[in-house]
Amino acid sequence: SNLIPQAKLFGNPDKAEAKLSPDGKRFAYLASSSKGVLNVFVQKIGESEAKQVTNDTHRGIRMYDWAANNTHLLYKQDTGGDENWHLWSVDLESNIIRDLTPFQDVRVDSLYVDKSQPQTILVGLNLRDRKAFDIHRIDLRTGAVELDTTNPGDVTSWITDPNFRVRAALANIQADGSSVLRVRDSDAAEWREISVCPHEEILVPYCFTADGAGIVVQTSNGHGGTAASDTARLVVLNAKDGSEVREIARDERCDVDRVYLDSDGHTVEAVTFDYDRLRWEVVDPSVKADVETLQKACQGNLDIVSRSLDNQTWIFADMRDNGSPRFYLYSRATKETTLLFLARPDLEAYKLVGMRAVSIPTTDSESMVGYLTLPDGVSGAPPLVLVVHGGPWARDKWGWNPQAQWLSNRGYACLMVNFRSSTGYGKRWLHLGDCQWGATMQQDLTDAVQWAVKNGHADPKRVAIFGGSYGGYAALAGLAFTPDLYCCGVDIVGPSHLRTLLESIPAYWAPMKKMLVLRVGDVEKDDELNRKASPLYHAEKIQRPLLIAQGANDPRVKKSESDQIVTAMRSKGIKVDYVLYKDEGHGFARPANRLDFYYRAEAFLAAHCGGAAEAPDAEQTKGNSAALLADSLDPA
Repeated sequence: SNLIPQAKLFGNPDKAEAKLSPDGKRFAYLASSSKGVLNVFVQKIGESEAKQVTNDTHRGIRMYDWAANNTHLLYKQDTGGDENWHLWSVDLESNIIRDLTPFQDVRVDSLYVDKSQPQTILVGLNLRDRKAFDIHRIDLRTGAVELDTTNPGDVTSWITDPNFRVRAALANIQADGSSVLRVRDSDAAEWREISVCPHEEILVPYCFTADGAGIVVQTSNGHGGTAASDTARLVVLNAKDGSEVREIARDERCDVDRVYLDSDGHTVEAVTFDYDRLRWEVVDPSVKADVETLQKACQGNLDIVSRSLDNQTWIFADMRDNGSPRFYLYSRATKETTLLFLARPDLEAYKLVGMRAVSIPTTDSESMVGYLTLPDGVSGAPPLVLVVHGGPWARDKWGWNPQAQWLSNRGYACLMVNFRSSTGYGKRWLHLGDCQWGATMQQDLTDAVQWAVKNGHADPKRVAIFGGSYGGYAALAGLAFTPDLYCCGVDIVGPSHLRTLLESIPAYWAPMKKMLVLRVGDVEKDDELNRKASPLYHAEKIQRPLLIAQGANDPRVKKSESDQIVTAMRSKGIKVDYVLYKDEGHGFARPANRLDFYYRAEAFLAAHCGGAAEAPDAEQTKGNSAALLADSLDPA
């Protein structure tokens, strides 16, 4: 058969996340240990032998980085998906692995490294107060942790200057949801406000300029006489008074996507924009020829992944829609590119399909960007799976997407859409979704399905809705509020009751609470809105098959969100399939659990939406923690 085995799409990659050492002599990457668990490996450039340098035996490592000293690697790990990340260091000379933040129920929020102080790192920890992250300085040689900068309680991100001192902070004001950029001239100086942005504006600070006199920010606001804009542009603000010094880049159709800084981290080299496909804008003439060389080397989107401190050696990735991500080494001196690895080389044996960007009209005369992946060689209208992104303040993009390849390979059309409240399309589109959960946001999804049917991309009797987090909510809402539209739904860690969702947010989301209230609606006080938008109160309307998957330790969407709707449906005699993963959180990190879920989802979709299904491979799901909760909601 031509079915791509699930493990080749959703199992651990062969290799991933290549990162150069600061001196450019080695690179690290993630790969499976002999036990099948993702760990960090290090390899000298020009050699073929790699050494495993970490020893995670259960969850797998997904986030790591080099320290600036060439001798230490840093990685984050949590327990069972609780997101209380600890930061670990690996000394590559002594092979000693150490938990740098061994504090119970404390989370590492951010990590800063700087070549000016290679033996020191800065991390955000909610150690003093679980609601706020203070910046701590950690000595990599001794492991000593000391408080550097205290959070007044409202700061959500910090910026270091070229001397590796914390000198700027972005705060969220609870009174009105506005954001404030604060600066101080030295560690001892008072903080002062240089920019205040109302809730509806976008403000994201990136870095100080190399002279320490300016701050690079993404903003939709006006600053000191410049006009506000719908889309967020990249500008430099004066660190003294917050006035706009100069504009670096903008696009009238979409916000800044990525900002690429030089190896010092204080000079913008290039900016990307992504309305429907990625567009590079080179800002620094010294890298123009390099970016053009790399774009020619890529069949898909170029991503500059990592660079040496002297900025002479880069690692870049070619992210294509119809093939495995490819990682390359690039020498700026010789302009030579060398293939390091394919993330999933086994996929080369299978036919993968392209993804195309589409424009979809909405009932209220807006238009939204979507991405359509069609099955190969299917005549007539195929069954459709609408895959709804999480967030909801996030977005889908063109490129490598294992879910799209899985679904198209099984005979489904796959449609992903950037419904209102998706990020990247300016502040108007973002805030058109305010207080619209289950209302116009859901209508956008209905419009997307109707567009697909009208254009011959979907059999109207076989349309499934599938998503995680907000996408899980959308699946529940789709089955409850538009019960005739979908033939079935799959909800992964989706909230069913908006009031309990907001009541149970993690302590460290406190600075974002007002933003959530303004965007979701004040569902804790407004009973009518809560009842209208929460699928829990409409459980009896769900008539089509539903599969719910939940992580027991999810800190964002608690297990009770899934429990509530399952209880409500079963009390009305409505069948629902409910699977709980006992050692997972907001998504499924362990391959045995991820594959167990995808096998279940595949069989469920095949039964109710009519695509193909692979026979599950028990070897791939060995050691999974799934509990099928048929009666009691407490796993044995």
